[in-house]
Amino acid sequence: MSSSNGEKHPFLDDLADDAELRGTVMRRPVSGRDNVKRLVEVVGTLYASQTPTFYGAIGQRHFVQYQATLRTGLDLEAVGVIERDEAGLVRRVTMTFAPLDAAVSLSAGLGGIVGQEFGDDLFYDASVNEIATS
Repeated sequence: MSSSNGEKHPFLDDLADDAELRGTVMRRPVSGRDNVKRLVEVVGTLYASQTPTFYGAIGQRHFVQYQATLRTGLDLEAVGVIERDEAGLVRRVTMTFAPLDAAVSLSAGLGGIVGQEFGDDLFYDASVNEIATS
């Protein structure tokens, strides 16, 4: 979700105040421009490398696809859908990550860095070793 070479995604400057981030590495959406920016930036710190593979748009929806290697050594594929309103503001970003082991590793890494900041139940917690049903 963020470039490992320090570049930021082009949508970050266009986030609406009430923008929402959804993803397979979180148990619930996160709302608010600052919260979305924070999570995107933290994800970038967990990547050893990132290579964009596709970017395109259909109307107000923009699609991004990339491959990354986590600092844990696991390879990851990501697909993002960036939804803009008529004014061009980003209202929602939805990210999916695969394969499962890499996605779980990314979620646990996020929890270790920002779990307390966003709520300990937002990310996968390896010490619990169970899937939350909430």
